[in-house]
Amino acid sequence: MTTSNWGRNRQERAMVAAAMTAAHYLDAAIKAGVPRKQIETVLAAVVRRSGMSEFWITDETGRIILGSAPMDFVFPSDPDGDSQGAPFAALLRGTTDVVIQDPQPRELDGRVFQYVGVAGVDKPRIIQVGVADGTF
Repeated sequence: MTTSNWGRNRQERAMVAAAMTAAHYLDAAIKAGVPRKQIETVLAAVVRRSGMSEFWITDETGRIILGSAPMDFVFPSDPDGDSQGAPFAALLRGTTDVVIQDPQPRELDGRVFQYVGVAGVDKPRIIQVGVADGTF
């Protein structure tokens, strides 16, 4: 995992850019009063038209509240924990702005995914982009 160079290769840099763009879009959409369903429709459209596989956006507690598909998940609160999602807690704590995780089997279903997360623009939150192995 890296948190400092914002991407070692083209895929990681594209994922960071997508997550940052989503963070700024979310901030603007919330300020404009865009309904949740419309935000999720935009995220799903980006997934369909890009190499990204999924987007997840949390509240300040780490619970996924928006995404490109339905998901009931809460990120761990300890960035040093053992779970795959633990490093992203650093985004909620404000100790880093970007987390880039190496590709690995995800705990949910064993499929190999790479995840990148950025901090929220409007408040502490995780904006995460996932790419399934071989889809980018």
